[in-house]
Amino acid sequence: MFIKNTVIMEQQSVHHLMNTHLLEEVFTVATLRNLPTVHPIHKLLVPHFKDTIPMNIKARTFLFDKVLELCSVGSKGLKELMKRSFSELTYSDLCLPENITSRGLDSVPNFYYRDDGLMLWAIIHSFAQAVIEHFYPSNADVQRDSELQDWISEIFTYGFLGNKESSCPTSFSSVQDLVKFITMVIFTASGQHAALNNGQFDYQTYLPNASLLLVRAPPTTKGQSTMQSVLDALPNVGDTGRFTSAAWILSAQYSDLVNTFGHLHDERFDDPILTQMMKEFQAQLSNLEETITQRNKGLPVPYTYLLPSQVENSIAI
Repeated sequence: MFIKNTVIMEQQSVHHLMNTHLLEEVFTVATLRNLPTVHPIHKLLVPHFKDTIPMNIKARTFLFDKVLELCSVGSKGLKELMKRSFSELTYSDLCLPENITSRGLDSVPNFYYRDDGLMLWAIIHSFAQAVIEHFYPSNADVQRDSELQDWISEIFTYGFLGNKESSCPTSFSSVQDLVKFITMVIFTASGQHAALNNGQFDYQTYLPNASLLLVRAPPTTKGQSTMQSVLDALPNVGDTGRFTSAAWILSAQYSDLVNTFGHLHDERFDDPILTQMMKEFQAQLSNLEETITQRNKGLPVPYTYLLPSQVENSIAI
């Protein structure tokens, strides 16, 4: 229970808030500052930035100041944790295939986040490659796009704070460099956020399983814990209600959802070639939906968080 307390604090502050919400805000602002609305990369990315900045404003005031403030180390402790983690964050950490391999998780059985995530990553990569190669037939086309180069330079300078050890690109020299980075931006806003966000109510509302707050020190001697000592360590009813409410709000599925993954690009691209690419993209997502659904029929606890129908284009909540 105490180990899970540390895990959930890191999950909420580092992996959820910092590595999806706040990083996507960096990409959003850089896009609005450097890429005009007619730029193909602006058109490709802007559906994945929908409502992200308003959501982050709410996250700073509601999630951080009202909920995470109550956690075991407080908001100051979480900010220090985020600061230390960000200093070690690398571009590879944000690219799922490299992340999985670097952590030695390629062959771990029954790891559905990996399985579904890698399939979703591949579909996004295929779509991004088709669109980008349509507008950038050669590496030279990428290299001489000054607006695009200013975009990635600003992300490196102000997003990754000029940290060369992060391996974040400072410029794009090839089409494939651009495709990989765009894939990461889209996956972070959609699949990665869904995987981190959508299961919060399922896993965090039974407080002994994952509580942000424990009010007693962990035991130091084996065999001394009792049911009463466990109950004494859990937060009071009021704080329990706050954590539960936050988890419900953040992971709720709304009946008027219009931001489903893969269904907003047609508002900006009217080229028949691009329209066909989007249809193929949506068809691949439908196939993934069916693959995951069939797999889940044989699971005692289905893994649904990366079903394309449950993933949003952007971080809107």
